[in-house]
Amino acid sequence: MSHENVRVEPHADVVVLRLDRPPANAFCLELACDFCTALDSGAVKRAKALVVTGSGDFFSGGLDLKQVPSYSPQQQREFLGVLNGVIGRLYGFPAPVVAAVNGHAMAGAFVLMLTADYRVGPTGDAQFGLTEARVGIPFPAAPMVVVHAELAPQDVRYIALYARGFGSEEARRRGVFDELKPPAAVLGRALEVARDMASMPADAYRRIKQQVRGAALARIEEIVAKGADPMLAGWVDASAPEASAQWLAESKTR
Repeated sequence: MSHENVRVEPHADVVVLRLDRPPANAFCLELACDFCTALDSGAVKRAKALVVTGSGDFFSGGLDLKQVPSYSPQQQREFLGVLNGVIGRLYGFPAPVVAAVNGHAMAGAFVLMLTADYRVGPTGDAQFGLTEARVGIPFPAAPMVVVHAELAPQDVRYIALYARGFGSEEARRRGVFDELKPPAAVLGRALEVARDMASMPADAYRRIKQQVRGAALARIEEIVAKGADPMLAGWVDASAPEASAQWLAESKTR
């Protein structure tokens, strides 16, 4: 099954959600809407566990820096609303969620993988990090709730404010990944973990996950229900297109 930019791939009781928007699986309004549609699919609702992964060399490059900075204020508000909803739904998904991070995961994609209950990362040259400060695009409210909930305070400070990419080994040291595998083995290992986690009593797992994440999920639900994201008043300012273009140019030379 396909929802344009997100593929739904059943593997018996485990469902793989695969970002598929070449070349970098970058997030735009359409991809965020497709992700929401995928979460509403019957296969996902019946799944005993989810695995989230990407296609090609990228898990995802984060926001589409060629498209998102040019959005109108209305498009920005719509995108933020959908994005906050997707992050909240995935973070609070009642069954186990495993991230199969097959390659680079930057900015918003970094937050997407943090929503998982278990994270398998790739060995090799892939880069990870929160680069929003360097492209002039502040964090939406729900992703920042997840960042604070999932990372140690000193890692939040370093990753969000230094805003540079780093490699797999450092990502594991900072608690981003639970284990590393060669890129070709990441999805297989993630499916193995998902099946193991799916073998636990489903209702108890759901309730314990709520105990672990309840405060963060309550804050995200409030943000989504009330439209309480302060970025809704003006997310991407006038400096973002130039900063984004410069970041993209520099990325091609690294």
